[in-house]
Order: sequence, then C-alpha cells, then structure tokens
Amino acid sequence: MKKKTVLKVLLNLFFVFLALIILLPMAWMIINSLKTNQEMFKNSLALPAVPQFNNWVKAWNSGLYKYFGNSLIVSGASLLGILVLSSLLAYGLTRFQAKGSNVIFLIVLGGMALSEQVALVPLYKILKAMHIYNTYWALILPYVAFRIPFTVFLMRSYFIAIPRELEEAAVVDGYNSFQIFLKIIVPISKPIFASCAIVCLNHVWNEFLFANVFLESKALMTIPIGLMTFKGDLRADYTTMLAGIIIASLPMIILFLCMSRQFVRGLTAGAVKG
Repeated sequence: MKKKTVLKVLLNLFFVFLALIILLPMAWMIINSLKTNQEMFKNSLALPAVPQFNNWVKAWNSGLYKYFGNSLIVSGASLLGILVLSSLLAYGLTRFQAKGSNVIFLIVLGGMALSEQVALVPLYKILKAMHIYNTYWALILPYVAFRIPFTVFLMRSYFIAIPRELEEAAVVDGYNSFQIFLKIIVPISKPIFASCAIVCLNHVWNEFLFANVFLESKALMTIPIGLMTFKGDLRADYTTMLAGIIIASLPMIILFLCMSRQFVRGLTAGAVKG
C-alpha cells in the first residue's frame, strides 16, 4: 500500500509539473498583455500596476477582427469537408465488403506519411493551374486533403465497434444505407466526431505554412499570418501583440473545455475497441 501511495504522489507531482509547463507561459502572456511596453521591458514577471484592458481592444480594432473572420470561414469550411468526407469513407470501408477495400484503406493511411512540406511546390503549381491561388479554396482544399487520412483512421476504429445488429434492425424497417448512416451511425458517433473536430480544427486554426505560401492578399489572411504582420503594423507594440495572440487562442481553449469529455470518450473508444 505504501508503494502504491508513493507512486500516486509521484505521478500527481509529474502531472502538476506538466500542467505548470503549459500554464506558466500562458499566465506570462496574459500578465504582459495587460501592461504597457515600458512595464513589460522593465520587469516582465511583475504584475501590471494598472491593467491595460485597452490593449485587447486595440488589438481587435487594429485588424485582428478581419483575420479572425477569415479563420472562421476557412476553418468552418475545412472542418465540414473533413468530417463529411472522412465519415462517409470510414463507414464505407467498415460496412461494404467491396474488393480492394483494405487496399483503399492502406492508400488512405499512406497519406499520413506524406509531408506537407514535400507537397508544397506541387500544390502551388496545381492551385495556380486551377486559378484558385490566393483564395479561400487554396487553403480549404489542402487542409481537407491532408486531414482526411488521420480522421478516417480514427473514425474507422470507432465504427468497427458499433454493433451491426442496430443496422440490421434498421434494414428491416426499410432504411437504406445512407439513412442508416445519417439516422443511426452519426447520432451514436458524436464522441468520435467531437474528437476529430477538435484535432482537425486545432491544426487548421493554427496552420501557418500553407497560409503563408498560398495567400498574398492581406484581406484573406488567417490569424497565424495576420499575427505575423501584426508586429509591423503596430510598430513593435509587443503588449498589444500578446493581447492579439490571447484573443486568437480563446476559441480553441473554449471549444476544448466544452467538448473535453466527448474528446476523451471518442479517442479512448477508438483506441481500445478498434
């Protein structure tokens, strides 16, 4: 019993250490976003004398709202495409015993091994040829394509664990395959949809490389690229820039806090049962 108690204490201390590694930089950013530049350079670890909440307003009004809106458009469209295409493909691979289905699954998984950096130049040429370079589609289509393999992998593992008796009963009631998927599989698969949504949205929301290469117009820039230009626009107003970073991080933090239970359920179910 003593050994178990010691192990639990050590494990909890380790988790506290990991939490501090994540939380301390966030606390540092929040504290310094509420200071003047002079206060930050004088002592970045001290509390602000008078909290400067106007830094957050200034960051929002200095163009962050435009980048925020662009990120919402790109992320929303990308997430919808990823979830719809991946769920249909994963369901088809688990339920329709077509010839070569295993080969198709291996090909899809092979996409996980493809580096985004390697595909950068070919994608640039393809987008130019399709005349969608410097548009929202220049980001949405690559985001969807590169996130489908991992999402299919997670969803397939989850769908395999769903009892086929539910679908057989639906067939007796006259449902076709699409109705079964839409009215039975999707409602009971909310945990895996939530897990995939958080993972994919986190990638798309924070993606920098494609957004930097495939967009030229400042009116189309997403948050990661917008924050890069923020420094120049504000003439190195670091406290306002920190406020902008925090505002940009809030959607993902709120989303994870709201869906954390579904996120864990989806990943654990797919990992254990798949």
